[in-house]
Amino acid sequence: MATTVDGEHLEHPLVTDGFLENRRYQVELADTASRDHTLVCLPTGLGKTAVSLLVTARRLHDVGGKSLLLAPTKPLVQQHAEFYREALTVPDDEIVVFTGEVRPDDRAALFEDATVVIATPQVVENDLVGNRIDLTRVTHCTFDECHRATGDYAYNYIADRYHADAADPLVTAMSASPGDDEEGILQVCENLGLSEVAVMTEDDADVAEYTHDTDVDWKRIDLPEVVVEIRDGINEVVADRLDQLRELGVTNKSSPDLSERDIQGMQAELRKLMNNDQSEGYQGMSLLAEIRKLRTAVTYVETQSVESLRRYFERLKEAARSSGASKADQRLVSEPKIREAMRKAESYDDLHPKFRRTRMLLAETLGIENGERVIVFTESRDTAETLVDFLSDHFTTQKFVGQSDTDGSEGMTQTEQQETLERFRNGEFEVLVSTSVAEEGLDVPEVDLVLFYEPVPTAIRAIQRKGRTGRQAEGRVVVLLANDTRDEAYFWKARNDQKRMAKELDELKSVAGELSAELDQTGLDDYEDSEGDASGTATETAANGTSADDGQAGLDAFAGQDMTASESGDAEATEADAADDDDGESDGVVAKAGSDADDIEIVADQRELDSTIARDLSTRDGVETRLETLAVGDYVLSDRVAVERKTVSDFLDTLTGGDRSMFEQVGDAARNYARPVVVIEGGDLYGERNVHAKSINGALASLAVDFGASVLRTDDQDETADLLETIATREQDDGDRTVSVHGEKQAKTVAEQQEYVVASVAEVGPVTARSLLEQFGSVEAVMTATHDELLDVDGIGEVTAERIRSVVGGTYDP
Repeated sequence: MATTVDGEHLEHPLVTDGFLENRRYQVELADTASRDHTLVCLPTGLGKTAVSLLVTARRLHDVGGKSLLLAPTKPLVQQHAEFYREALTVPDDEIVVFTGEVRPDDRAALFEDATVVIATPQVVENDLVGNRIDLTRVTHCTFDECHRATGDYAYNYIADRYHADAADPLVTAMSASPGDDEEGILQVCENLGLSEVAVMTEDDADVAEYTHDTDVDWKRIDLPEVVVEIRDGINEVVADRLDQLRELGVTNKSSPDLSERDIQGMQAELRKLMNNDQSEGYQGMSLLAEIRKLRTAVTYVETQSVESLRRYFERLKEAARSSGASKADQRLVSEPKIREAMRKAESYDDLHPKFRRTRMLLAETLGIENGERVIVFTESRDTAETLVDFLSDHFTTQKFVGQSDTDGSEGMTQTEQQETLERFRNGEFEVLVSTSVAEEGLDVPEVDLVLFYEPVPTAIRAIQRKGRTGRQAEGRVVVLLANDTRDEAYFWKARNDQKRMAKELDELKSVAGELSAELDQTGLDDYEDSEGDASGTATETAANGTSADDGQAGLDAFAGQDMTASESGDAEATEADAADDDDGESDGVVAKAGSDADDIEIVADQRELDSTIARDLSTRDGVETRLETLAVGDYVLSDRVAVERKTVSDFLDTLTGGDRSMFEQVGDAARNYARPVVVIEGGDLYGERNVHAKSINGALASLAVDFGASVLRTDDQDETADLLETIATREQDDGDRTVSVHGEKQAKTVAEQQEYVVASVAEVGPVTARSLLEQFGSVEAVMTATHDELLDVDGIGEVTAERIRSVVGGTYDP
């Protein structure tokens, strides 16, 4: 049933009477989006959500089923939920919110009964990987802020599953800024399976009457002499490291003003040297690591504050003092010019001049011009908190930051975020100081000024921030730029990108039909290629009885052979494990969520969702995945096989730091599963860090001999997923075994606890901790040992002894 557009408000059976204003451009966009999978591009503040809601109302009325709306942040999800409950005649309890705060089991039940689900993508991704929800009956899926659909972002996985699983799918993707260029926009379209592009710009007559000019101004600021000296001193070290890299022949750059592309180019050249096993490659990588750290330091002092630089230097010094510290960190903190920069930073007691300019601009807007609200955006949470303290002496000011803790800085809960925005809307305070969390789509009220404490280097983020003003009246945007700093480069890049993006959108609008044809053909070609490859391979195998590769027949036979060895002994161990298990599942067997009883099942730990392995497996034919909070293992593949996955970095951390968790985890797996497996993934195990080969071989030997674990190597996450599927298939299909999750982490013995305490002191490793305890006999004796007594212990040198005494005997200074 079509939406009625006569009169001042839109009319539809599922839309609340008198709620939605009749805006022709919104209706036109909804008409297009109702016909096919569509990218809707509309300037910030002009009602993209209303367009999606109209499409949802039409689909629910005409087709039935349920709707899924995805938004990248919890505050945005909550905002959409409030809007949908007001705008739709659907009962409020059928419009549900999914965030990480809702228990997984509760989400499964809520999804089944809901008509509209509004969720963060990570939660939906988790539920799909864990087979808790089914997209079959979802007839409309909206991806808000769809420009995020790049790389491994959850939108891409969800879109793939939605197109594959839904009986009658329709996708609407929304953004004010879908990409920096045509290639980026096309990539978003392909990732989300879109066929149409519907664009409205501020130049369209129907849109223009709802927008106002936004004046963009930039204020240039000179850095104080001391700050320039600190910056120049750091850059001199960068130039020195570049000289050394030029001698290695990997760059011709001499200026410290490097772009990220320059860095990546040098890194590629160094990798070539490393692949040829040339020592210059490893030497150059260490130099490049120094340059990256120094560029970060320059950014802090130039664009944020000297206080931010001090904190960064302190983190560098702590890293350099830690056990297993990189040579890059150690060289940096001992470099005379860096030590001089640290000294000047410590003695500098003034704020960055941007602080005073910010205060002046706010006084002008809120005082002289009688403005009501201002938003100040900054990249750094440290800077946001310092700004709030500084501005609160003159204005009513609140911060708005994300939920996670960062470098000791407290985040805000979802409730605190919602309350802060509501108070800002109600005029209870004048200034909102925000990090990037308020950039995208939040219903922040019309403001008189948007102040960029520093420019942002991407057009997308600049557009999102500017969209906070100029909706109901003329607005103003001010960007603070520190002269002769990275600020200028970021500003001009974003400015040029915005112009190019506007041009691309205009071009996309004019060739929407051609673009849609291109997108459709790309999808068909990809599908046909994959089908053709698969059928061709199958035909060749059937005809020849073997692969074209020599010896493959033998490998194929091995992959499918029956497993009979040692079955009786393993069965006894498994029965004992199952008898001890009490996880609520019958006989400890995890119930399958899939419909095909012949599918193999892989249980993944919730924490493994940081990788792509579980979601890769969940898309494979014949594989059902399930998510658990596993007490033992990262993956369970049968009643006797549990897998601990470690990246090369994780593995080496165990050898160079005080963390013995790998051995404890493998020990737990060995106690509870007959066939523990350790997968070491990625990288050059012997060349990634300066760790002696004997130490690495000793750890591998311990895993195999002391714990009875099979140690397997993979190159990357894709190869790990292939390996897990192969093992699970052999266990469940060939071995006729079921998946059983059991086991608990075993409490540390007194000796292990003592080793842990000593190992945590100044980050000495487990071997050193045992040496200390064997020498002194107790934790107390280790802590009271003198510097000279510590030096008598095997493996304790001057630096380690000094560090232990500093940690144990030093004055506490938070």
